[in-house]
Amino acid sequence: MAQRLGYVFVDTGAMYRALTWLAIQRGTDPAGEEALTRLARETRILITKPTKDDGRPYSVFVQGQEVTWEIRSPEVEVLVSLVSLVPGVREALVAQQRLMALAGGVVMVGRDIGTVVLPEAGLKVYLTATPEERALRRFRELRDRGEEVDWQALHDEMARRDKIDSERAHSPLRPAEDACIVDTENRTIEEVVEEIERLLERD
Repeated sequence: MAQRLGYVFVDTGAMYRALTWLAIQRGTDPAGEEALTRLARETRILITKPTKDDGRPYSVFVQGQEVTWEIRSPEVEVLVSLVSLVPGVREALVAQQRLMALAGGVVMVGRDIGTVVLPEAGLKVYLTATPEERALRRFRELRDRGEEVDWQALHDEMARRDKIDSERAHSPLRPAEDACIVDTENRTIEEVVEEIERLLERD
């Protein structure tokens, strides 16, 4: 959708991954709320249009360092939900996300965009698919990049993250009341994008 509109694709989940990656690099305790909040407030995370033609949908920079693929490591995958549970982390990164939106020309995705980050957004779309389907998509994505992955491990990790994100007290995973629900199960990317385009035209 972002490519068709010529917009920047802002994956806010990548921002939490980027902060998690930085915390690992610096040896920050992933359960240390005060230290993580301080790190989030001091860290500039930027998402731009792709800077390399290697299949990436965007590029991620942490304090000016490009870390697009590094934030997809298994170590980050395991810890990112813990880091994103911290209210101070969410507040700091939401502030950065809103600044990106104010600049205009973005398609922003994440688990709390319509409910917390941009409740005034003109069009809110909530995409759904089973954990099995989502795990299969991630499995194929990683395999195509040449990485050794286990489908069951991916599935179990996604289910664990969904549970954590749905039950957290701060910005839980849920659709906004005025969101358009789009089921992506057994549908191609093209079909899903076309449905969103129809929603955009209707809006």
